[in-house]
Amino acid sequence: MKRFKLKDCCIFLYENDLPDSLKFGDKVSIDTETTGLSLVRDRLCLVQIGTTEKECHIVKFSPSFFKNNFKPKNLINLLADEKIEKIFHYARFDIAMISKFLKVECKKVFCTKIASKLVRTYTEKHGLKDLCKELLDVDLNKSQQSTDWSSETLSESQLKYAAYDVMFLFDLKSKLEKMLHREKRYEIAKSIFNFLPTRIKLDFLGWSDIDIFSH
Repeated sequence: MKRFKLKDCCIFLYENDLPDSLKFGDKVSIDTETTGLSLVRDRLCLVQIGTTEKECHIVKFSPSFFKNNFKPKNLINLLADEKIEKIFHYARFDIAMISKFLKVECKKVFCTKIASKLVRTYTEKHGLKDLCKELLDVDLNKSQQSTDWSSETLSESQLKYAAYDVMFLFDLKSKLEKMLHREKRYEIAKSIFNFLPTRIKLDFLGWSDIDIFSH
């Protein structure tokens, strides 16, 4: 385990799994970093877990980890825990990568991207940077978005980027949840979140770009 103290957050970096001693509250924020955006070609490199707005725990997977069929049991237990809410931004991709490489279905999910599309119908901008700017007045630095996450050593800029992708999700979720209730769209949001495992199965079966409900 390595500990990094940045200006406004504390980052813990682990190899291949979370420690046995780590405890969680009733919600965490989660993101992933991968070698690319293909569910077929690319692999999972990092899983970031925000426990508070000031603390992030990052699991970095070595290239040989999945080839040897190892299981990060503590991380898997967290993801499968139905009592802990997991906040994602674009959960469809993150959960698909988690499902493929960790062989676990994430339980009790909230997706800020889906929530945004349901209530911020006045805009087409639903990226994390856009949400942070409008709802939190935070200018998120995305300069490390395209970078080598499979590198043996991650830079401070990479670690900061990875941490910031989860630390603001708590406040975003709170604001978007209020908007969902205001527009009476909270229940349909929950139904969509519950549908995500099926949507991801369709992605893996080849229906990623096809609207199966269309005529």
